[in-house]
Amino acid sequence: MKRRSNLAICGRLLQLVKPLTGVMVLAVCMGVIGHLCAAFITIFGGYAVLDALGFSVPVAAGAAFVCVGAFALLRGILRYGEQACNHYLAFKLLALIRDHVFRALRRLCPAKLEGRDKGNLISVITSDIELLEVFYAHTISPILIAVLMSLVMCIFIGQYHWILGLVAAVAYLVVGVVIPVVVSKTSGDDGIKFRSKSGDLSSYVLDSLRGLSETIQYHRGEKRLEEMNQRTDGLAKEEEKMKYSTGRNMAVTNTAILVFDLLLLAVAVLLYQRGLTGFDGVLIPMIALMSSFGPVVALANLGSTLQNTFAAGNRVLDILDESPVVEEVKGKPEITFSGAEVGHVTFAYREEMILSDISLQIPQNQVVGIVGKSGSGKSTLLKLLMRFWNVQQGSVKISDTDVGEINTDNLRKMESYVTQETHLFHDSIEQNIRIAKRDATREEIEEACKKASIHDFITKLPQGYDTPVGELGDTLSGGERQRIGLARAFLHQAPLVLLDEPTSNLDSLNEAVILQSLHKERKGKTVVLVSHRASTMRIADTVYSVEQGRMS
Repeated sequence: MKRRSNLAICGRLLQLVKPLTGVMVLAVCMGVIGHLCAAFITIFGGYAVLDALGFSVPVAAGAAFVCVGAFALLRGILRYGEQACNHYLAFKLLALIRDHVFRALRRLCPAKLEGRDKGNLISVITSDIELLEVFYAHTISPILIAVLMSLVMCIFIGQYHWILGLVAAVAYLVVGVVIPVVVSKTSGDDGIKFRSKSGDLSSYVLDSLRGLSETIQYHRGEKRLEEMNQRTDGLAKEEEKMKYSTGRNMAVTNTAILVFDLLLLAVAVLLYQRGLTGFDGVLIPMIALMSSFGPVVALANLGSTLQNTFAAGNRVLDILDESPVVEEVKGKPEITFSGAEVGHVTFAYREEMILSDISLQIPQNQVVGIVGKSGSGKSTLLKLLMRFWNVQQGSVKISDTDVGEINTDNLRKMESYVTQETHLFHDSIEQNIRIAKRDATREEIEEACKKASIHDFITKLPQGYDTPVGELGDTLSGGERQRIGLARAFLHQAPLVLLDEPTSNLDSLNEAVILQSLHKERKGKTVVLVSHRASTMRIADTVYSVEQGRMS
């Protein structure tokens, strides 16, 4: 995780506000006027008291009470308007940030997300982004409101005597700036620790739910629960530290307010005794200061709560700033498929060598088989053809064009890729197949399923093609999921079909049916068939053998 200063995080988050500047300005205006109304309710009450005592005041008692009623009504309306604008702004920006994050994840996948902690990613996408609502709804405009409100009140109090205005300015500065900064620094990286542990706990819970059957089978439930409780306790301790910091912050803030109230009173009395101000110069400034701390108190409370928010912002920015391993290609001429070639390719995952000087030809309208033991690099070769990774040495070409020079959309349209583990979304069977061709008719989907030997099974289900598959397709067997993956490939109708162990989860009978369908539908198709089964290779025109990353 990259460490950024709170100021840097704040600056990056503020850049997103530009499209909604008008809403922000409106929120600030209503907030300032609303807080002034709240402060002047008590100030005008002070005028009424002075008028009753016979002092000369700008507003008589009767008019003061009318103004107090108007200020009270206006305060409620403006407060509602301010909060409505702030939350409209916040939720619009949260939607925008989610859009940016999902775009970033799309750029990063699959290479940068392979092996990534999924629970932590879910935590960033959900709770971390949600926490930014505090920044947009309760931070930006409150800061601006506090600055403008403090400026107006300093001028108002200072008209009785400049020393009183100076005391008020110092009070606002200490409560609204000094205390939050000190609290923020003393909190250290508590917020980052809390968000990190929260993400780790989410990952552990998700992992535990996915492995529930194995946990029960091997009697590991108590151990998993013990570990979960330990992680929860650790997270609770981090939260306790943050709550303690918040409580300490509130105590310091309230103490500072009391001290400055007493200080202003002492200074005002001293000025009154020396004849430098009248009795109204004691009462009104005192009332004004005591009733105007609301905006700066809001800033003081942010000192500790923002640590959590900035930590969440830092995690979100980590995703937005991360560079993909493979950049999308755009703006190149469209090409049509006329064969593929892998030439002297060498590839390694970090320090682990996977492929070494691999070469093979994939002629158009041919079935090319690749056999080898597990871990020999067969699946990696298909990923390089898909350009999920870039080769370190050598070249991967389609239609005599390096895949790095082919538009990514163009490349995806030319290829169908069936992996060993078919991922199914929490949706109906029909919608899970339809992702291969969004405008496909039911007849096209059924035809693809017949080719994949899954149509009869689907029609016997209670809801047929509308049957939900459950989370991660857990209501279907591995073989059924694999055949749905094959149905997707048939529906996509790409000229180059990449099949990674397409029959690994099938029995001999279904394997024969699938291979027969592949052989029957091979017209106009080029198929790269990866398998460790010799029986699967009987439909291949050419067979390559890969052992320990080398052709044999």
